[in-house]
Amino acid sequence: MMFNVPQFIDVEDKIAGPLTAKQLMWMLGMGAALLTIFFAFDGAIMVIVAVPVALLFLALAFYRPNGQPLIKYFAAAFLFLFRPKLMMWDRPVGGILKKRVEKKQEEVVSAPHKAPSMEEIHRVAGMVDGRR
Repeated sequence: MMFNVPQFIDVEDKIAGPLTAKQLMWMLGMGAALLTIFFAFDGAIMVIVAVPVALLFLALAFYRPNGQPLIKYFAAAFLFLFRPKLMMWDRPVGGILKKRVEKKQEEVVSAPHKAPSMEEIHRVAGMVDGRR
């Protein structure tokens, strides 16, 4: 065999120990956020603010519901909240389509209703029965 074929292409490469590049970026972001919180708040308020922030960043880095990153769920929730909910389909009637609709309406209106004669009824009945 001349060439090696990659086997596990759906697994992300580990960059720093057991962390992938995305996880490492989330951890660096968490460090920056916690450092900002450390300098912005004092004492117990710092801990109260830092714990949820750290948990959020840890969840974004490591929690994968249904095999998808948590950030995809946040993006879907954001789009759901701010996109319009009412979907209406309005078929544009113009140009060629309008002419076709008007022509079909004229054909329906102009088609005369003709009652079949007894001769035609017997002929059709014979065709249905197979007598022709």
